[in-house]
Amino acid sequence: MSPKKATVRIRRVYEAPEAEDGTRVLVDRVWPRGLSKEDAALDEWSKDVAPSTELRRWYGHDPEKFDEFRRRYRDELRDPGHRQAVERLREIAQKGSVTLLTATKTLELAQAPILAEVLRDSAKGSP
Repeated sequence: MSPKKATVRIRRVYEAPEAEDGTRVLVDRVWPRGLSKEDAALDEWSKDVAPSTELRRWYGHDPEKFDEFRRRYRDELRDPGHRQAVERLREIAQKGSVTLLTATKTLELAQAPILAEVLRDSAKGSP
């Protein structure tokens, strides 16, 4: 019997919560501009799963750098600090739906889809 694949959604933190969101987790290191904690309707803020400040600054959401960003971010997710945060998200995902929230305007160029992929593939082991 194989482990259940996690139901992981990705949304912008500025969007209104939806019933199917399940547990709502902000996965950005920096708090979103202009958003109150009440309006964010978060269950958790997982700063430690976000890319390092150095990686985030290097990347700068430059589409030309995305493939390398993806590789570097997945490498970061293997370090002890990030690994613990990933494990916490895996636990949440095993219990039900989880929505990864980010302030990034272009979701396909954000860390959230990479992290969602890691969580969905959690049955395969490490990120």
